[in-house]
Amino acid sequence: MTAELVRGQNHPLDRTRVEIRVAAGGPVVAGVTLGDEQGRLSGVEAVAHPGAPRRTGIEVPRQAAAEHRIAVDLGALPAAVHRVSVLLALPSGFGGLTAFGAAAAPAVTVTGLDGTGLVRYTITGLGAESAVVAVELYRRQDAWKVRAVGQGYADGLPAMLRDQGLPQAAELAAEIEEAVGQGQARAVPAPAPMTAGRSERPATGPSAAPAQGRPSPAPPTAADGPAPSGTGAGAGAGSASDPGAGSGPGTVAGAKSAAGPKAGDLSPAPADGGPIDYRHPRRRSTPAPAAPAPSSPRPAGPSPSATGPTAPDGSPLPVAGDAAGWSMDERLYNQVWGMFEDLARSVAAYRSAADFAETRLEQELDRALADPRDRLGTAGDAARATARDKHATLVTQARAALDRDLAQLTAESEVVEPALPPAFARWDNPVWQGYHVPPARPMALRLGDLHLPEVLDLRIPMLVRLPLERGLWIDSGPDSYGRPGPEREIGRRELPGALTDGAPDEAELRRLAMESAVAIAARLLAIHPAGEFAVQVIDPAGAAAPALAPLVESGALPAYPLPGAKGVAAVLEELTRRVELVQMAVRHRAADALPADLDTAEQLLIVHDFPHGFDDRALTRLRYLADEGPAVGVHLMLVADRAQSREYGPVLDPLWRSLLRLTPVPDAHLADPWVGHAWTYEPPLAPPGSQVVRQVLGRLAAARRAS
Repeated sequence: MTAELVRGQNHPLDRTRVEIRVAAGGPVVAGVTLGDEQGRLSGVEAVAHPGAPRRTGIEVPRQAAAEHRIAVDLGALPAAVHRVSVLLALPSGFGGLTAFGAAAAPAVTVTGLDGTGLVRYTITGLGAESAVVAVELYRRQDAWKVRAVGQGYADGLPAMLRDQGLPQAAELAAEIEEAVGQGQARAVPAPAPMTAGRSERPATGPSAAPAQGRPSPAPPTAADGPAPSGTGAGAGAGSASDPGAGSGPGTVAGAKSAAGPKAGDLSPAPADGGPIDYRHPRRRSTPAPAAPAPSSPRPAGPSPSATGPTAPDGSPLPVAGDAAGWSMDERLYNQVWGMFEDLARSVAAYRSAADFAETRLEQELDRALADPRDRLGTAGDAARATARDKHATLVTQARAALDRDLAQLTAESEVVEPALPPAFARWDNPVWQGYHVPPARPMALRLGDLHLPEVLDLRIPMLVRLPLERGLWIDSGPDSYGRPGPEREIGRRELPGALTDGAPDEAELRRLAMESAVAIAARLLAIHPAGEFAVQVIDPAGAAAPALAPLVESGALPAYPLPGAKGVAAVLEELTRRVELVQMAVRHRAADALPADLDTAEQLLIVHDFPHGFDDRALTRLRYLADEGPAVGVHLMLVADRAQSREYGPVLDPLWRSLLRLTPVPDAHLADPWVGHAWTYEPPLAPPGSQVVRQVLGRLAAARRAS
């Protein structure tokens, strides 16, 4: 849960690698200063700013933008650094703002690399100030804390730097302004009046004011969906945003400095006609090498590309793993979430353009036909035809831009998908044919695929970070399938086999839901080292036996679950005991005191047909496991129809809200945190007739026996 701070309040940090996300009411410049115990700076080298965006352990954006991400690795900072201050300043002559008080209060959120919010501070009370120290991360007794500062400076950036003891404050401030000025072509300003006849379009999307009761868009968390790199999928770990240098659920997912246009931002295309850059801010291409000196002879033959392989037209081809990251898995994770976010923004721009074209058509028709004398005859027909031609031209241009972006993303997906490791790959990926039990747990897990109606062929992997911080709920109720609108029709066309003729009945939904649960459980088992992950099942009615067969036959599940209330109580009692004992061992740092018979492997509890077979005591224990289990390695997966628990009233509402809802059939029920697209989720089922799940579990069982 994100802690909300007020000015002067502090909060401990439980990790050293974090992201600092800035959201402001207009373009701002973001920087970081690295101070000693008194907060004094050693020199200009202690300031990360758009002209020098990288310092040891710090990376800041290169341009002014309304939203930023700053990457911070506290563990990599020099020992002399005790205070990391986040600075925000208004760029002169750009964006129209001269004081923070003229726009919405900026907000700063400190998050983990998976997008989990740790601390949030909204800087209220600003007036004539044009620069502000937003927050500071400071070291106390080898531990780091974050403090909400909110110290504003009416005299701007020079006064703020001077106050931190920097003698060259004025010179550095001028250097920063010059760097920002050079980067204005890459910056995304606040929504401005449209040119070329587009000024009448009302602002929409994330760049407009949020609707009443709806939070402002935030960067993704894994599988909120995309949130997700979805997937541009969304959000994910990585370094600070820099579209010029070139991330998804996500991310994942997810966001956002000035990586590209937002919904409602219909700024004209670049003057040179080039494509709009929708790349995730944390994904960067290999920088081009400097051109050879004129006196240097160039080798004969074709000139190698500065950025790797190129297409026949000279444009760079996509490369798997081109995002930032500490390992190939992390780079692929960030790339997937970058694709998720790219797709979200591209479709948002297209939908926004189409909405604008419709609005403009209506307005032009109203103006042309306002005089009753012009409604009939050739003048009225000509006005209507002209308005419709303009509408068709705008929609065609918007679709062409979308198709261009989709072609780029499709090409990237075709490269990335075959390169994914087993934890990120679909069951039909050839990587599973060469499966070996991994020596360590991966950083993330694929829970399915996501796509949008505008492009049915482009699937973005839905990745979530491990260990799971939320339980899962496979919705087996009739309401889990479809809803009115095009998304439902898309889902219906993609249902497998006999389901293509219409909606599945309740029995078929329950079967598919349990198969989805087993597929996810098998994947979790396969991507953990042998013996470090286990599955337990509660099935009071014994109806899940066919779906559980692969787990039982491979030995991943020792036996079919006991039916009835006795079986429910036995499993819950065992897992509750495990959670309590591990909690006490962690609290008292006495891991070696755990009983010898206690299985310390991570556990996944699958509950089928919940709440059938549960009494009040069992419900209490289940809620306890859902709340306390993830922190000590016990994870929950419900396969249930929520309507069957209505008799409990609001008692179970917190349980449902704590779980990530998935569906056993394709359905548009996940929303990304940027523009609120309804993403169609597809469960991670193996292809019909495939034996890949049994084969993988068999290899895992052999490795477990050999260990």
